[in-house]
Parts: sequence; structure tokens; C-alpha cells
Amino acid sequence: MPRPTSAAPFTDWLREHAVPLTDLDPEAPLDDLEPLRGIIGDARVVAIGEHSHFIEEFALLRRRILRFLVERCGFTVLAFEYGFSEGFPLDAWAKGEGTDEDLVVHLAQAIPIGLTEPLRWVRRHNHNTSPPVRFAGIDIPAAGGSLLPALAPVADYLRRVDPESVPAVETATRIAASFAGGSAAVAAPAWARLPTTEQDTLTATLARLLVRFRALEPLYATRGDQYEYDMALHRLEGACHADYTFRAMAGLFAGNGLTADTSARDAYMARSVLWHLERLAPGTRIVLAAHNAHIQTTPISFDGHLTGLPMGQQLRRVLGDDYFALGLTSIAGHTADMHRDETALYGFTLADTALEPPEPGSVEAAFADAGLGLGIADLRTARTARTARTARTARTETPDRPDDPDRIRLQGTYVRTPVIDAFDAVLTTPASTVTTDLRT
Repeated sequence: MPRPTSAAPFTDWLREHAVPLTDLDPEAPLDDLEPLRGIIGDARVVAIGEHSHFIEEFALLRRRILRFLVERCGFTVLAFEYGFSEGFPLDAWAKGEGTDEDLVVHLAQAIPIGLTEPLRWVRRHNHNTSPPVRFAGIDIPAAGGSLLPALAPVADYLRRVDPESVPAVETATRIAASFAGGSAAVAAPAWARLPTTEQDTLTATLARLLVRFRALEPLYATRGDQYEYDMALHRLEGACHADYTFRAMAGLFAGNGLTADTSARDAYMARSVLWHLERLAPGTRIVLAAHNAHIQTTPISFDGHLTGLPMGQQLRRVLGDDYFALGLTSIAGHTADMHRDETALYGFTLADTALEPPEPGSVEAAFADAGLGLGIADLRTARTARTARTARTARTETPDRPDDPDRIRLQGTYVRTPVIDAFDAVLTTPASTVTTDLRT
């Protein structure tokens, strides 16, 4: 007897096509992840997201997927939502430099968003494997907390290739040091309290340095080498994008910001991924870990207002199908809501918040209605199914009843977006657990 037609085509599609997974343990056998090989295909960059930082299950899943992609699919780089400039010492450590305990020193000032254990695994893996898996930072310096991690090596570079420009970078460094913090949540409000003349001097100085860098590339490259120049230039670009982000965030909080003005950070992250992809060995494949809101391929909007063009959207424009976005979310459990608090170590505190039941129209509700727990769905095939439904409706003139999800969790709320266009696959876990106490 035929099954009755459902009013929820996407939920029915999930029941038939989602792939159940069996384990969260990163050390468990990987056979249940084998369908992922076909799902990602030949993508050169596979981004693994999370709807909130500081979630235990997402950290475990990322480590497990990283292991699968390296061991079984030949991926060669772990890239992370971590400063581009600060990433090079971690790459050296991952390849075997120093002692195991040095990692604590390297990450002492970093927000603990789940980088430690993946790096430890990469170092252990590299101990017995050649060529080594590399590490790559992609973010603006200190995730917007300080320009100093980028400006310090730029100053060192200029002392060798262009001593006349050192006073300019020293001026930028002096101003940047006056508001540096452990995160953008600390630095942005401190920047906003600077005298306007200091803000403008910093921006103008960085802009002049950047133009000079680009104009004198042939000279700089002969006084050093091209790779050194490329690295110093991208570090300086990171400082410029971070400075722009301070102004964009100030405008956002004041209610007079420009449309999509917070895109500068994501644009830099996308360019950083491409920077590494272009300079690492031929055949490089990158595992990229960042928040869902950075990896999705559709714009970010809140309350009907376009606020940002994410890294994933910009990578899709350049890489096409060579970029694959895997969103991670949870049906139930708890999330780590972040509340601004300038007196806290990183400028915010975490609230262990119980998630409300999934909203109708969310991808989480669809997974729950389909009776699925831990599992992954290839949304590219869902796009094909949607196209077929649309064509069928056009032929029959029978109104379709689409229920394609139009939102996905973002910490304790939702971001509205056409989910099957925003992500190439979604992995859900039945529940999420807050793992980090920033006070410790």
C-alpha cells in the first residue's frame, strides 16, 4: 500500500537520505563516516562549523572528522578560526618543533575554542607520518583583539627592507598597544574610547603603509624574497581589516553602521584560506574549522537587515564546488550564550543556557520530526530534490508544500537563511553540552 503523501517533503527526504552515525569518540573506528567520502567528493576545502563555540559534542565531532579526512581522504592541512600571523609558530610546533608542553605557552592568550586537542592529534600523527599535516591560521590578529601579533613581525620585516617606514609602523604599534585585549570583545570598546584623532591616525597610517607595501613590491622582494614579502603583506592586510572591523562594530552597536559592514573580517579569512592554498604543496586539501556563521555560503541577516557576507560565501565564489560547508548543530541540550562583560578575561562571560525546543521551520525541527539523532544529511541532493519538486509543480500546476528549512541555530537563537543553500551538508547531534568555563 503506498505511503500517504506528507505535508513535509524535506522531513520525508531526511528519513530516506540522512546517514546515521554511531559514535562521538574521536578514537573510535571510523567506518560509520565512510559515506562522508562520497558526500564531500573532490572538494579541496572542507569547512566544519558549529552553531556555538564551547560545545563538547561539536569539539569531539570535529576531531573525529579531522581524523577521518586526514587518514582516509588525504587531507593535508588543518586551518582554524585563529590568527593568520599567530598560526606559523603553531605550524612549526605541529610539525615537531619544541616540546609537547610548549603548546600551553603558544595558546596562553587565545580564547579556548577547541584548538588544543586537534593540534595535539596533528603533532602525534606527524610523529609517524610524512609529509606532515600542516596548520594554518586564517583570522585577523587575535580574532580582532589586538593588532600587535601582525604589526610586530611587519616591523621586523621593515627594519630589513625599508627602514624609512619603521617610524610609521611604530606609530601604529603605539596606538594599537593602547587598546589591545584578549578578544574583540575587549579591544573594540577600548578602541571606541580612543580620541578620534588617535583612531584616524591609526587608520591613515595603516592605509599608507599598505599602499607603500604594494607600490614597492619589486624593491622589497629583491631585498628579501617573495614569500617573506607575501607573508608581511598579508599580515599588514590583517591589521587593516581588523582596524576596519573596529569601526564597523562601533557603527553596528551605535545603530548607524553601513550595510554588511562587518564583512571585512570574513573577507580576510577567505583570502587567508586562498593564501595558504596557493602557497602550500600541489594537491593540498584543507580541513577548515570555524563557526557556522563564517562557513555558510549565504549572507547573514538579522531582523531583515543584511549584516555580513560570510567567509563561506566568498570562498564559494572563488572555489565553486571545491569548497564544501558542513554545518554542525544540535536538536536539544544546552548552548554557551556569550554576554559582553569588559571586566571578564576575554570581554565576555558564558551562560550555560538550555535550548528551547526546535522552532518550526528550522533544520533542527526537521531532524527531530524525522526521528533522527546523530546523523548527517547531504544537502546538495536535497537541492536536486527541490528542483524536481519545482519542475513537477510547474507541470501539474498543483501547489507544492515546501518545508525546506529557513533557519538554523545560532547559540540560543536562530539565523534565518535557506539552509539547503547555505550548507552543503548538516550534521546533527541529539544534544549539546557546554564544555568550557572561561573563569578557569
